Amino acid sequence: MQHRTTYIPRFRISLVRETRGTYTEQKLSSSADADRLLRPMLQDLDREHFIVIGLDAKNAVIGMNTVSIGSLTLAIVHPREVCKPLILMNAAGFICAHNHPSGDPTPSSEDRQLTTRLKQAADILGIRMLDHVIIGESGHYSFADNGCLS
Repeated sequence: MQHRTTYIPRFRISLVRETRGTYTEQKLSSSADADRLLRPMLQDLDREHFIVIGLDAKNAVIGMNTVSIGSLTLAIVHPREVCKPLILMNAAGFICAHNHPSGDPTPSSEDRQLTTRLKQAADILGIRMLDHVIIGESGHYSFADNGCLS
């Protein structure tokens, strides 16, 4: 019997720190804190942007990642793409957020389904999902404040 040698590629995954922002020292303890942090980045955009904020064990911001930039009414988001940067930054928890260019922060049925999937994935990985915040012109919607993450 003859054996063939098969080469299996090896990969190294690393986190690349792009820039430092003023958010690195900030602690997030409420949806209002998340709104204050994200509103300057997300208001007045013409497309949906989905962002994940990695937090340490004391809810201090350790990093942010733009997971998806979509269209006027939709940003395609997969739990894998949300969790990958969180694992790389060694996050203990996270808050995810996106904007609604229409200005109305009311969640769509797709927003609700995504939040459920993200919570399930985070639970499996042992990363606390603290909130999913939707930023609108008139304010924000918090899934945590509305009891949707328990």
